[in-house]
Amino acid sequence: MTWDGESYQRRFDELASGGQDVHGEAAFVMALTPATVLDAGCGTGRVAIELARRGVVVVGVDHDPSMLSTARRLGPAVGWVDSDLAQLDLGRTFDVVLMAGNVPLFTPPGTNAAVVAGCARHVGPGGALVSGFQLGRGYDLAAYDEHCRQAGLELEDRWATWDRRPWPGDRSYAVSVHRWSSGVVE
Repeated sequence: MTWDGESYQRRFDELASGGQDVHGEAAFVMALTPATVLDAGCGTGRVAIELARRGVVVVGVDHDPSMLSTARRLGPAVGWVDSDLAQLDLGRTFDVVLMAGNVPLFTPPGTNAAVVAGCARHVGPGGALVSGFQLGRGYDLAAYDEHCRQAGLELEDRWATWDRRPWPGDRSYAVSVHRWSSGVVE
C-alpha cells in the first residue's frame, strides 16, 4: 500500500481544527506513565509528536517514505526510523511500545506474528505493548493474542476505545495492553 503522508495528516488536521480531540491514543498511553515510548507504525507522527510534547522520549518507526517525510517535517526533534516492524531491532527497550491506528492491518499478509514479535522485542521490563485496531478486517483478537503469547506477552486489559470504554463495546474496535508473561525473562 502506498500512502501520501501530507494527505493523511491533513485529515487529522481538519478534525482537530473542527474541535475534535485527535489525541486519544496519547492520553491513553500517558495514563501508563511512560518515560519512553516506541511508536511502531508511527505514520505521520501525530501520536509520537503529541507524546513528545507531553515530555515523553519517543522514537517513531515506519516503513513508508511519504509518512516519515511528513513526520520529520512536523516533529524534527523526535527520532524517526525507517524500518519494517517485522525486522525491527533498535537495540533498546521502551516503557511502552504502541501500535495505534490499525498498524497490524496494514502490514503485509502473513507477517502479523513477526510484527508482534518485532514490537515485543522492544518492550522493557515492566513495560507494555499497546495496540488498537478495527475488528472484522482480517486479523482477529484471537490471532493477535496468540501472536503476543508466542512473543512472551499476556493480555492485561482490553477496552473498546482509546478513551477506555469497557470491552466489548460494539466489537468493532479493540485497544489491548499486553505485558510480559509470568516466568518470562524480560
